[in-house]
Amino acid sequence: MTETREQEQRPSAPPPLEANDQLVTGVITAGWAVALVVLLIVRDSLPAGDRWWIWTCVSGLVLGLFGLWYVPRMQRGRARAAARRASADPGQPVPPAGQASSGDPAQRTGQPMPPVDSV
Repeated sequence: MTETREQEQRPSAPPPLEANDQLVTGVITAGWAVALVVLLIVRDSLPAGDRWWIWTCVSGLVLGLFGLWYVPRMQRGRARAAARRASADPGQPVPPAGQASSGDPAQRTGQPMPPVDSV
């Protein structure tokens, strides 16, 4: 009974913030590149046990470059999927990418999904 009251008193959640995913990925990748350059400059003064940081920076840089390649493809794929949904059922509003689509059982039936018991 108290859970219902608490839920009624809570304000609705704000909408998710939109970000420039490529910019975020690029800045983080540049940070890994700068860290790698700094560690390569001071490599000789690093203790042998701390040289794994160099490989951590290499991994971050490689994953960041992959992200710069992948993010635009992911966004184009989401846009194509949204366009397909819009052309398949013109009467339905197209939800933003990442939100429930017509494939969501709760949206299809109009009934809320039952809660899942956590272990």
